[in-house]
Amino acid sequence: MVSDRRVLVVGSGPSGVHFAQTALSKGYQVTMVDVGREAPTPVMPEADLVQLKEELADPAGYFLGGSYEGVLLPDFDKEYYGTPPSKNYVFEDGARFAGSLEGFEPLFSFARGGMAEAWTAGCYPFNDGELTDFPFSYARLAPHYGEVARRIGITGEPDDLGRFMPLHEHLLQPLPLDTHSLRLVRAYERKRAYLNETLGAYLGRTRVATLSRDMDERKACTKLGRCLWGCPRGALYTPSQTVRTLQRHDGFRYLGGLEALRFQIGDNGRATALIARQVGGGEIQTLPTSQLALAAGTLPTAAIVLRSILAATGERVRLTGLMDNRQVLVPFLNVGMLGRPYDPASYQYHLLGLGLSDPDPRAYVHGQITTLKTALLHPIIQQLPFDLRTSLLVARATHSALGVVNVNFHDSRRGDNWVELEEGADMESPRLRIRYVPAADEPGRLHAALGKVRRVLRALGCVVPPGMQHLRPMGASVHYAGLFPMTTSGDGRWGTDEHCRTREFSNVLLVDGSTFPFLPAKNVTFTLMANASRVAAEAL
Repeated sequence: MVSDRRVLVVGSGPSGVHFAQTALSKGYQVTMVDVGREAPTPVMPEADLVQLKEELADPAGYFLGGSYEGVLLPDFDKEYYGTPPSKNYVFEDGARFAGSLEGFEPLFSFARGGMAEAWTAGCYPFNDGELTDFPFSYARLAPHYGEVARRIGITGEPDDLGRFMPLHEHLLQPLPLDTHSLRLVRAYERKRAYLNETLGAYLGRTRVATLSRDMDERKACTKLGRCLWGCPRGALYTPSQTVRTLQRHDGFRYLGGLEALRFQIGDNGRATALIARQVGGGEIQTLPTSQLALAAGTLPTAAIVLRSILAATGERVRLTGLMDNRQVLVPFLNVGMLGRPYDPASYQYHLLGLGLSDPDPRAYVHGQITTLKTALLHPIIQQLPFDLRTSLLVARATHSALGVVNVNFHDSRRGDNWVELEEGADMESPRLRIRYVPAADEPGRLHAALGKVRRVLRALGCVVPPGMQHLRPMGASVHYAGLFPMTTSGDGRWGTDEHCRTREFSNVLLVDGSTFPFLPAKNVTFTLMANASRVAAEAL
C-alpha cells in the first residue's frame, strides 16, 4: 500500500482503463497519459449493412477506402482480411515502433482504447490449470472477472465449454444464434458422445462482450451486421467507452496527444517523473509521479522501460520470453446450408467456440467458430480455382454455408524469443528489435490439433476445402506477453512480483500482458482487464 493517493497511468487500452477505474473506486487521483487517436463518427448509425450499401453516397469509399486500401489482392501467403478503412485509426502510425524483425510481425496501436478497439470481443477466463505458472489462483481473479463483466457486459451461459472456462458473476443472456450456428449446435447435440469421448472435443457458446440488453448509454445488439466496421450502437464493448466513463469522474484527468517516452529514475531506484512528447514531434513534457502504472501494451511498455534504463545507466537490456498465440484459420463448408439464403441481420463475429481437451490443461486448444454473414466476399472469391464468373456463382451458392474456425494455441516463455532497443536507438527512439522462434514441438502440436478440428467438422456435417487452411504469422493475434514475468521467487532480473510491481523500480507497476508468465490458448483481453483491476485493488 502507498500513502500518496495519486497514480499516473500510461495507456488507455483494456488494462489501463480498468486499472484506473478500480483505482478511482478506492479514492485515488488518476492521471492517464495517452496518444489517443479517436474513432471517426459512425455514419448513418441506425442503418444496417445493406442500407449502407444502398444509401451511402460513396459506398465504395466507405467499405474499400478512398485509395482502395481495404481491397486485398490475391496472395495466398497473406491474411484473409485486412483492416476496414473505418478502423484505420486503430493502427495509424504504429509501424514506426517496429525496427528489425525476425519471425515476428507485430501490430501497434496509438488509438484511444488501444488495439481492443478492433477486437472481436471474446472473453475467456483462465482456469487454475492455465494459471499454474502465475503467483495466484483463479480464486484471486474470480471477483475481478465478475466486476469487469458487470462493467462491460458479457454474454454467456453454462454449457460444455464450462469445463475449460470457469463461470463468473454478471453474465448476460447470450445473443441469438444465426441459422448456420444453430445448425452446428444441433449437429453437435447428435454427435456429442463421439466428439467428447473419442476426440475430446466440446462445443458451446463463446462469451462475448456484446450486449444482449441495453446498459447505460450503450444499446443492445440489433443485428445491424456492422461489427467489423464498428458498432454504431456501442453494443460491442471497446475500452474507449470506459475512457468516457472515467472522464465523468472528478478524480480523473486524461492527457491525450502525448506519447510516453521513458521515466526518470532517482537515486533510490524509484521512478520520479514520466517524460512524454507531444504527438508530431512536439514539446517534451516532464510529469512528476510517485506511483507509475504502465499499461501501454507489452511491446510499447517494454520500449518505455528499455529507454528508461538506457537513459539512466547507459545499459542496453535484452528482455527474453516474448509470447504470442499461434493462430490457424480453418475455412469450412456446411453441406446442409448449401443453396440457402443467408440472413445479413445477424451478429457478425463468432457465437460458438470449440475446445479440445488435453491431459495437461495448459495444452488446451481453443477455436472460435465464425459463420460467414456480412463480411466482404472478395478475399474468398479471388482464392477460388475458377474464372471470375464461375467464382461469383459458386460464392453466391455457398455464402450461407461458409464458416471459419480460428484455432488458437498456447505459448510459453523461451530464452530465444526476445526484445531489445534497435542498435543506435537513443532514449527517445521507440524502435524495437524483435526475434521470435517457434517452439520445437509446434509442428507436431499443430498437426495433431488441426487433424482433430477437421474430424470435428466432418462429424458436424462440414467439409474443409483443401489448400485453404491458413497459418497466421506470429504477431497476428496481438496477444503479446511475457517480458516481465510475475514470480514469487524474486530470482533473476526484470521480473515482477504478484502485484506486477517491478523488482528494480519499486513504484512502477506493469499492468498489461508483459507480466504474464504463460499464455493459454485464449483471447487474453478479458484477463488483462481482470488482472489490472486485481492489481489496483491489492497493490494500491
